[in-house]
Amino acid sequence: MTQLMIEASTPLCQLQDGGRFGVRHLGVTQGGALDWVAMYWANWLLGNALDAPVIEVALGGFSVLAEQDCVLALAGADLDARVDDQPLAGWRSFTLAKGQRLTLRQPKQGVRAYLAAPGGFHGEAVLGSCATVVREELGGIDGLGAALGKGQVLSFAGSPAALREVPEALRPGYPQKPLLDLVMGAQIGDFSGTSLFEAFNSDWTLDSRADRMGIRLLGPQLVYQGAPMISEGIPLGAVQVPPDGQPIVLLNDRQTIGGYPRLGALTPLALAQLAQCMPGTAVRFRAVVQDEAWRGQQAYLQRWR
Repeated sequence: MTQLMIEASTPLCQLQDGGRFGVRHLGVTQGGALDWVAMYWANWLLGNALDAPVIEVALGGFSVLAEQDCVLALAGADLDARVDDQPLAGWRSFTLAKGQRLTLRQPKQGVRAYLAAPGGFHGEAVLGSCATVVREELGGIDGLGAALGKGQVLSFAGSPAALREVPEALRPGYPQKPLLDLVMGAQIGDFSGTSLFEAFNSDWTLDSRADRMGIRLLGPQLVYQGAPMISEGIPLGAVQVPPDGQPIVLLNDRQTIGGYPRLGALTPLALAQLAQCMPGTAVRFRAVVQDEAWRGQQAYLQRWR
């Protein structure tokens, strides 16, 4: 058993995996890594299952001390990673000797980095997943849904793999103004014509009111003209529009049902891009149909096959 001692952490540093499924009818949300693409690459570097448990570190402030020699992998945002104060490039696996310290300091590009270990980090599985959902007190190291804290120990037992890195051509980019594909939803025709034009032809600014449940967007006021809705199930990436006309993109820790009308839902690839955007970033929507989104997703998944 290999162990890492956590020397610094924040509430935004959590144990995550591919998410918790088959339980939304119980009112339990899915959780899981917000940037699934970066999580997949971090696990791929070590030969793990692509959805194996990783550490999601948002905005830095995380440090661990190796208690044994080990091999780890890092992908996602550039959080100015250092090993004993020496710069560490991302998108690769690396060795951490006993007594060495890995620190993720602050964002240089992107928001969320993913740290993987051989075989995945150990956590208490609850309802089939160790994904941390703080609000519902599920997952994490002890199964009680707490974020990682100073003094806790991260453990893993997989065999170290040969060192490798993600080819540069395959690394996702984090553009300054992402274009986010949105699959149009059932209520799309109930917004005013002006609102639909503005929804897909205007910049939307990410509000500071954002967490793993959702991100508010600031821009033109969208006007819904349809009948009042009965609450219904909410998919990952749903773009709902409350009465103030400012959309909210719902993420992994979202509620399971809601009654606000929706423009549609972001594609999984668009969600991974959004997870790496800082508050204040401008984004735009691009309307797509479901078949187009599905084909794009399947083509992208070929990268790991």
